[in-house]
Amino acid sequence: MLFADRVDAGQRLAKYLKRLYQGMCVVLGIPRGGVVIGYEVAKELKCPLDVVVTRKIGAPGQPELAVGAVAEDGTVFVDEEIAAVVGVSREYVEKKAEEEMREVRRRAMLYRGGRNMAPLIDMRVVIVDDGLATGLTMKAAVHMARNQRAGKVIVAVPVAPPETVEKLKKIADDVVVLETPTNFFAIGQFYERFDQLSDEEVLEILRKASMEVG
Repeated sequence: MLFADRVDAGQRLAKYLKRLYQGMCVVLGIPRGGVVIGYEVAKELKCPLDVVVTRKIGAPGQPELAVGAVAEDGTVFVDEEIAAVVGVSREYVEKKAEEEMREVRRRAMLYRGGRNMAPLIDMRVVIVDDGLATGLTMKAAVHMARNQRAGKVIVAVPVAPPETVEKLKKIADDVVVLETPTNFFAIGQFYERFDQLSDEEVLEILRKASMEVG
């Protein structure tokens, strides 16, 4: 195991990021697990924490295999390579994207209490998650930040496979990953504790962050 839990991973990532970046930024956590990481990063960098809600589009009969992802502003990212391998049609992707958007909107409304995301124009944006496998939900988040005219987009995660890191380097300004193991099956294998989080736990973390770092 590389990390005891998400708090441990978040604290280690936060300390590493602090050595690289100083000054104003916005930290965006991908719910649910990324919000725990985001809280530790926001606290260390003294930057506000918000969420960027994305959902993967699963392959037919293999919901865990992502062929694409959607973000809350309607951004749809499709991995054409994976889509071609599993043989999904554009119609399938569009239908599934619409279904996932309902959950994306529900979470965005719940986590922000109905308010809009803070403007990202010209801001340095640090997008965090508890780890990446294919990285498709992170790619959707990066594209959304670009669409919101962010000044600089930084991807920061505790763990991800090398090939995913290389793909993200093509679309983000910087990619910060603490560990890049080649023997990668699932994010949870690198955590001693990797419990599922509830909406209530996410809301509590966001409340704490708003009181501590604004």
